[in-house]
Amino acid sequence: MSGKPRLTYFNGRGRMEAIRWLLAAAGVEFEEIFLETKEQYEKLIKDGVLMFQQVPLVEIDGMKMVQTRAILSYIAGKYNLYGNDLKERALYRNTFFHLMSNLLFDSCITYNEFNPVNTVESIDMYVEGITDLMQTILMFPFSPPEAKEKNLDSIKEKATNRYFPVFEKVLKEHGQDFLVGNRFSWADVQLIEAILAVEEKIPAVLLGFPQLQAFKIRMSNVPTIKKFLQPGSPRKPPPDECYIETVRKVLKI
Repeated sequence: MSGKPRLTYFNGRGRMEAIRWLLAAAGVEFEEIFLETKEQYEKLIKDGVLMFQQVPLVEIDGMKMVQTRAILSYIAGKYNLYGNDLKERALYRNTFFHLMSNLLFDSCITYNEFNPVNTVESIDMYVEGITDLMQTILMFPFSPPEAKEKNLDSIKEKATNRYFPVFEKVLKEHGQDFLVGNRFSWADVQLIEAILAVEEKIPAVLLGFPQLQAFKIRMSNVPTIKKFLQPGSPRKPPPDECYIETVRKVLKI
């Protein structure tokens, strides 16, 4: 194995795509092994490589890492994308979980009543969120045909009424280019990934969010991200039937 991180997953987005984004944003080249058969997957389990019998798997710095959040945290820390201190890291986590976690109190608290970005104590409530925007997007291709319209409406509702207003307000109030500490961070990478993923399904989703429109342009012109967005990069296209069928076959779902 070379010194490059090695990623083992399907030849598609799924839970590995956020890891690809973060490595690419850090300017780190990586290798990939694509799971195509259930025998490959079962061998990884038999060999004890997958601690919880789940992918993604990332081999980096002599470790074989599983669990997406643990992998992302390690990469962000290693490549200085995770803040200078505990407070900044708390804010990064807060921003990330705004994106990735639904409010525990979805039915009883509105954003205007409860401003988490300025309240460190509220971080844990977001961590405890049970449903998240990116999980909904990740599972959307596997929806039965009769549920796709409903699930698409759910993505739109969460993006436009729950998550994007938070980031719009953060960027407007502090007037800086990035979400936390005016430094390019893991949180920024996750947000641009989510914006583009939602836009693929709802092209006009950023109407009414001028700060996020400007953020999207800025982030898309960060050299490492600009490179990742070019054709031929390791970025994966939206899931197609071949990807969906491979996942179902390998995982027997």
